[in-house]
Amino acid sequence: MMAAENISIIVLALVLLLIALRQIGDLKLQIWQIMLLGALAVLFTGQITPLDAASAINPDVMIFLAGMFIIGEAMQESGYLLHLSYRIFRKAGNLDQLLLLVIFGMGFLSALLMNDTLAIVGTPLMLYFARTQNISPKLLLLALAYAVTTGSAMSPIGNPQNLLIAVNGGLVNPFLIFLQYLLLPTLVNMLLAYLLLRLFYKDQFQNKALQIHQEKIEDPKLAFLSRAAFILLILLIFAKIASVQIGMGEEFRLTYIALASALPIVLFSPRRMEIARKIDWCTLIFFASMFVLMDSVWRSGFFQAIMAQSQANLGSVSAILALSVLLSQLISNVPFVALCQPLLVHPTVESLMALAAGSTIAGNLFILGAASNVIIIQNAEKSHETLTFLEFARVGVPLTILNVLVYWIFL
Repeated sequence: MMAAENISIIVLALVLLLIALRQIGDLKLQIWQIMLLGALAVLFTGQITPLDAASAINPDVMIFLAGMFIIGEAMQESGYLLHLSYRIFRKAGNLDQLLLLVIFGMGFLSALLMNDTLAIVGTPLMLYFARTQNISPKLLLLALAYAVTTGSAMSPIGNPQNLLIAVNGGLVNPFLIFLQYLLLPTLVNMLLAYLLLRLFYKDQFQNKALQIHQEKIEDPKLAFLSRAAFILLILLIFAKIASVQIGMGEEFRLTYIALASALPIVLFSPRRMEIARKIDWCTLIFFASMFVLMDSVWRSGFFQAIMAQSQANLGSVSAILALSVLLSQLISNVPFVALCQPLLVHPTVESLMALAAGSTIAGNLFILGAASNVIIIQNAEKSHETLTFLEFARVGVPLTILNVLVYWIFL
């Protein structure tokens, strides 16, 4: 008879397999549907109780994403997103320049605004460039995915797992420490992302001139509110940085930033209900389902046993980098950091930075390595574009190997 604690692991394995295949005969499944099936499987087989499943869903993440989805949808619907993008990308005269601007521009912004935020607002922008400039949407979606993942590594607020490390790691000045250890290798890795994408999609680079035009605002009132929300978001991010510096970072939660920034749209736009209906509910279902499935996996003790057996090697940068990249594919990077950090006995700054770098660039390997990848694909599929598991991995595997090597050299 199958041991009860193994059922969650088997369900997780089947979920990963289905996400890799995405199609069974004539039935094509979306990522959120597969994850929902996994959550329902562990719930109906008794691996997790309904009460534990409800408590497993992280409300901070759900509220943060919902708030950011509202801002992103309003920016897109009003035309403000395209108006803003013209000011950033207007100097891109060819695909090389556009790709560099996407990778480095989105990479630096993700370090400030968090990678999930850039995944939300960046996906429709990449699809717009692909459509109007006759560029492969897969190339631009991959560029966005690798940019927001890699760039977020150099900041304690670039992604949720870095924030966890900064808060629980006892770092005196997390912003300076992250920049000191991870700025240079992250810049190198962003350049590597550009070079590999240029290699794998070399047929797209034919020195064709790009003509990026300024699009008119579709809804001036909603654009005004979107602009106010976006400015408020940036101001609150800087306030968050300041609060961390003075030791009040825990009280100034990311949830508050997302909610406060979305308020101008929610309170003052007559289109608030339309925007609420159009936000990416499928991605929110994915996250809720992922929390339930992963909590069931935690309760099996399977990965805790693996981590405990590896504890003797967790002091080395190379071991932390390798485990971070590999195990983040199975249990996602935020839960992995939450599990791994307590096992680091008296961690050095180098080991904490290796944990941050490894768990972050895990998102460059496979789709499930980072939540931002899922957000990008879910948003792209609303416009009938997508990235398959193999399309992502074809570039992601060699890129991640190089990423690990670069961080290992610098750390």
